Amino acid sequence: MPSSGVLPPDLTPSALAAPSTPLGSFAASAVSWTAWTTLMGFVGLTALAVLAAGPAARRIGPEALGAVTARLSRAALVVGVLAVPAVLSDLAQSASDNGGYDYSAAWDSLYDGTNAGRLSGLEVAFILIGVALIAPLAVRRVAAGRVGRWLLPSALGAGAIALGTTKFPDAVPTDWGRTSFETLMWMLHLLGGGVWIGGLLGLALLALPGAVARQDSAAFWSGTIRRFSAAAMSCVAAIALSGLFLYWEHVDGPSQLFTTMYGRVLGVKILLFGTMLLLGTFNQFWLHPRIDALRSAGDERPLRAILLKQFPAVVGAEAVLGLAVLFVAPFLHGSARNQAYQAGLAAHAATAANGKLPKLAAKVPDAATWMWGSAETIAVIALMIIGYRVSGRIARRRAAALAASAPLGAEFEEQAAAVEHAGRLI
Repeated sequence: MPSSGVLPPDLTPSALAAPSTPLGSFAASAVSWTAWTTLMGFVGLTALAVLAAGPAARRIGPEALGAVTARLSRAALVVGVLAVPAVLSDLAQSASDNGGYDYSAAWDSLYDGTNAGRLSGLEVAFILIGVALIAPLAVRRVAAGRVGRWLLPSALGAGAIALGTTKFPDAVPTDWGRTSFETLMWMLHLLGGGVWIGGLLGLALLALPGAVARQDSAAFWSGTIRRFSAAAMSCVAAIALSGLFLYWEHVDGPSQLFTTMYGRVLGVKILLFGTMLLLGTFNQFWLHPRIDALRSAGDERPLRAILLKQFPAVVGAEAVLGLAVLFVAPFLHGSARNQAYQAGLAAHAATAANGKLPKLAAKVPDAATWMWGSAETIAVIALMIIGYRVSGRIARRRAAALAASAPLGAEFEEQAAAVEHAGRLI
């Protein structure tokens, strides 16, 4: 904002109202939310099968692997199929001149020769590729076989590319270094959110009856919870680090969280994410270690039933909050920096010669920026690693306490020892 009352050379005094910063229509945000939810849901459900639930079920046997993989694959198949009309509806809404949906223009925009058209075409194409790859795994017999070992990762890769095309640059960048770094931050943000939120939805589905046999419950959930905890904490680190960069890029100080529309919407998103993080912390340090220990030790006391009721409820609440975060995100338009700058220009009755308010240039990182960014990265990663190891110790102590206070025979002691041994390996 100009200081000492001196206007930039391309500005001239004129009467001008404060710039409008509309949130956008509810319908437009709902369409964008559907597109984001289906794309990220496909990635998250597939990632859960690849990284956590699949390996845990494979150790139990083909029957458990088939049941778990088939349930997650069916859910991924549904959201993958829904992603195609959702993405086309989002494009049709953008292509319409009267606020409606021009599906003909949306379809024609795919591979229309422009970079944006190529990216939109790749987005739809890779969604369909992911759906085709995961469709056979909806059958239990196929899901229990070896073919799933390459179909699932391939479907995950296709879904990740489809999600990534939404933030790939659609023009040749003038600054390759900055554009590449921005794209990397967006990939961390989107993939981290997709694996975390979609994984939570997948866990809620697996907690419903019929996915895991009662006799396999202990072994399955013990391995799945620990594996997903590691993946979820990695996602939190990715979201936090990329979010800090995007905050630095678009917001000049905490005051703009209250004085600009962009900042207020971002503040709501941060509050929702913070609540998710609190629930995740509750899961990581209180609920997961107890479920892990109780199930692995074969304890059938009432506490086990209470925890098993709390687990789906907390996971469900986390998933709902994650979907709320995705709903708020489409309301983020522009930049808090430019909204504050333009409001200041309007207050001083200054506008450009063409009648449009100018925008601030993009921030340029200096040595201090890189130093703070590196320190934040190291701190977040260290915090995630320490948290994961601490929760592992809590689980081992719980298993040992159960073995000491309520021995259930040689089988119980053998399982408790196995939990303790697994904890040492974490």
